[in-house]
Amino acid sequence: MSDLNLQRDSENLEAPPNLRPNLPPAKLLLESAISLVGDDLNAVNNTIQKRLRSDIALINTLGAYIVKSGGKRLRPLILLLCARCCGYQGKDHILLATVIEFIHTATLLHDDVVDASATRRGQPTVNDVWGNEASVLVGDFLYSRAFEMMVETQNMAVMRILANTTNAIAEGEVLQLLNAHSPDTSEQQYIDTIHRKTAKLFESAAWLGGIIAGESTEICNAMASYGMYLGTAFQLVDDILDYNADSADLGKDIGDDLAEGKPTLPLIYALEHGNTQQKAIITQAILNGKREEISEILEIVQLTGALDYTLAQAKDQVELAVSALSPLNDNEYKDALAQLAEFSVIRGH
Repeated sequence: MSDLNLQRDSENLEAPPNLRPNLPPAKLLLESAISLVGDDLNAVNNTIQKRLRSDIALINTLGAYIVKSGGKRLRPLILLLCARCCGYQGKDHILLATVIEFIHTATLLHDDVVDASATRRGQPTVNDVWGNEASVLVGDFLYSRAFEMMVETQNMAVMRILANTTNAIAEGEVLQLLNAHSPDTSEQQYIDTIHRKTAKLFESAAWLGGIIAGESTEICNAMASYGMYLGTAFQLVDDILDYNADSADLGKDIGDDLAEGKPTLPLIYALEHGNTQQKAIITQAILNGKREEISEILEIVQLTGALDYTLAQAKDQVELAVSALSPLNDNEYKDALAQLAEFSVIRGH
């Protein structure tokens, strides 16, 4: 992927240049990929609304709120593109894309409770409006509904992958909890956490596209690798944006990770490469989980090159993601998957 010319100023993530002179900016990259499976995504959105219905009024109310809050539907998009890339003509891709989105949404509902988050995507969180109990229980409903739906495929490989995925996500959540307020967290420990907590669902979304299309083990493994690398890059860019994006675009306040005592990669790198005073400031910020020192922290992560380093790691993951697509047949869906990898490092939110 040497021709991608991914080098750019990490201080300008909110207004990124093109990766190539003839390549559109982030929003157009995403819209281009969406346009290929627009009918499929509409079907997914319809299925989401249908399968969220319950005879419990509160579930319907929260379900409508969740759907309205939207999101990029990136994980379902990956599954749809992978299935179509393999020439899949059935209907299970719609069902499984919905399952992936339900699992993702359930993790967000639980995350917001654990993190005591008040906003997400610029809107009040479910727990902020209806309370922690409702948020946790509706998250559980989404998990259980997702498992009901995956059984409908009557595909043991699908069920095995998704069961393993939800287990890995739960492990990632626990690892993140263990690492919270711990300045001793290593880079490898952090990468292991985001592999489980974030990248695993990307991996499964891509993997399932090949599985339901009946592709070979080689192709399915290639898609799974693509998803894992893409998901890792996506999370690393999220780490950067927590210190570098416009809060209106990001949908949350700058420094939220710091306020929650999360030692993300920029902080881990700055701790390793800062001077004694800088290390002391970051250590106390992680231990106490306070936002008061955010201006100092922002300066430190810039001066130590922590954001540049994190961006470089994300770019490496993008290169690996695009390379993983090599065994796939060349078509417009494969091109869109490569563009989604590029999108992950130039997006502003």
